Amino acid sequence: MTPDDGMAAPTMATPTMPEVISAMTSAVAQVPEEELADSRPASASRWLTAVVRTTRPRQWPKNLLVFAAPLAGATAGRPFGLAYAAVAAVAFGCASAAVYFVNDVLDVERDRRHPVKRNRPIASGNLPIRHAWAVAAVAALIAIGAGFAIGEPMLSAVTGAYLVSSFFYSARGKHIPYLEMVLVASGFVLRVLAGAVVTHVPPSPWFLCVCSLGALSVAVAKRFAEMTSLGADAAKHRPVLRWYRAGMIRVLQGVLAVAMVGTYVMWAVGESAATRAWHVASAVPLGLALARFASLTGRRTVRPVEDLITRDGLMLGCELAWLALFIVGLYQ
Repeated sequence: MTPDDGMAAPTMATPTMPEVISAMTSAVAQVPEEELADSRPASASRWLTAVVRTTRPRQWPKNLLVFAAPLAGATAGRPFGLAYAAVAAVAFGCASAAVYFVNDVLDVERDRRHPVKRNRPIASGNLPIRHAWAVAAVAALIAIGAGFAIGEPMLSAVTGAYLVSSFFYSARGKHIPYLEMVLVASGFVLRVLAGAVVTHVPPSPWFLCVCSLGALSVAVAKRFAEMTSLGADAAKHRPVLRWYRAGMIRVLQGVLAVAMVGTYVMWAVGESAATRAWHVASAVPLGLALARFASLTGRRTVRPVEDLITRDGLMLGCELAWLALFIVGLYQ
């Protein structure tokens, strides 16, 4: 495989996760005390604000995917099933927070060259690196412990798998073309599985395929948006982008969208006679939402892809129409 300019990209050995952590902590230890003092937050409230900002509050809604399986099955599964799902949401909230802290530490230099990410607390110096490592460790422990605390060790296993895959992504996986997008998408699917595990509602294969294709579509859209918004500087921010071509990524996004709608229809057709018509009809606003999403990601913007999903009026209208038809079908 060749990069965009048609010349072979220089081969560089990517450090392992322990090597990266060791190098980062050693670098912090060598910084003069007065420089560390300058980068420390001036107050507890400022420190807490920096911590919360690093956890990406706008990304928290992703954790609602733990309710997807019981919603699709129109059942809580077990007594207090929704309460168990809420615990899973908190566990993944802590797990994703740990990943964000680690990722921002490892990407601190690249983030400082990004027009938006340079304002992140770690990149801007508002949150010391040593503090970020400590908060990440605590968040990861809470995430893993949540499953054991409620007597669902499988939740701990799923959360652990998410942490392992995400830390691998931060340390090495993000440099591997295509696999890095699969790793990003897997985080969405693992949230769905976590909800299914704690509520004891087994998801159908078609349902998991829809979730997987949708998650991969978002990951591909992120890469396309980065390539169009950053232009020639895209590979400097995310080196793996040199292996992609914008046209190819755009086609892949379209193929995934068509596959997702087709898979969704296959799932809907397999539903009971009472719900089948409503769920098949809900594929129309779903397809329109995906078309609108493709249009929005085709524009040159530095806004996160998630903002395009939640802050565009037409997009929200399609999403609400899909949700209405979907819910009506569940209770027929």
